[in-house]
Amino acid sequence: MGRSSINQQTFWQRNQRVMAPWLFLAPGLLMFAIYVIIPIFQSVWISFYDWDGLGQKTWIGIANYVELASDEAFYTSLTNNLIWLVLYLLAVPAGLAAAMFLNQTVAGIRIYKSLFFFPFVISQVVVGLIFTWFYAPDFGLLSALIKALTGTEVAILADERFVTYGIIAAGLWPQIAYCMILYLTGLNNINPEQIEAGRMDNASGWSLFWFIVLPQLRPATFIAIVVTVIGALRSFDLVSVMTAGGPYGSSRVLSFYMYEQALSEYGFRMGYGAAIAVVLFFIMMVFITFFIIRMLRQERNA
Repeated sequence: MGRSSINQQTFWQRNQRVMAPWLFLAPGLLMFAIYVIIPIFQSVWISFYDWDGLGQKTWIGIANYVELASDEAFYTSLTNNLIWLVLYLLAVPAGLAAAMFLNQTVAGIRIYKSLFFFPFVISQVVVGLIFTWFYAPDFGLLSALIKALTGTEVAILADERFVTYGIIAAGLWPQIAYCMILYLTGLNNINPEQIEAGRMDNASGWSLFWFIVLPQLRPATFIAIVVTVIGALRSFDLVSVMTAGGPYGSSRVLSFYMYEQALSEYGFRMGYGAAIAVVLFFIMMVFITFFIIRMLRQERNA
């Protein structure tokens, strides 16, 4: 017993620096595996079945994916998601511009920071309701402004041409605030010595920002882009609150279409909903992997 305990103590002492971090990470890794990794594989597995969520599963192979290939509602949702992705990325430069504006030491700047930060702490449901009233054709401020300028009323959320863009504008409001917070944190960590060195080399204005400030904001930019991409691809709550996918399904996105097929009041196709979720997951992974690889290359070249 004495030799065994000595050997165990010696093993721990030799490997303490290697094992200690893993012991601290173990609870988090276990939770991540249970609530993220395992459900991903379960969703992929369910997508090969015809299942109503309660009864017996029926193996149908890739039939759900074959049906997706000819589903017009799926392509409408996919197109809307791509529009979301492109326009939602405007939150990154807009957040950077807001952070640069607020990164000053002038009187009252804390009040302005609070006003810019306010949209981020509001629930997405509340944001959706606010913009629904804002777009309302009978009493909405935007509709009244459009009518005053053009003489005609436009029901944005009831028009297939404008509904997706109206929802995206609502989503950009809190997303810009989130990106602004990330960039404000990054601006506070900028090395002042590099700024002074740049000014001594006659760098000012745009050149100072582009060559000295922006490279130091790469970590914040990476996080802002990844979070914004994820937010654009999983856009569900605003669509659900503002239009419920209407009019005539024209504002559907993949996450909402998945909910309709699998979990809504009339949804019973768990396998088909899982197939939509798998497609959405792989689209998300492609974009995130691309940004990670690009950032790693930039770090190596730096």
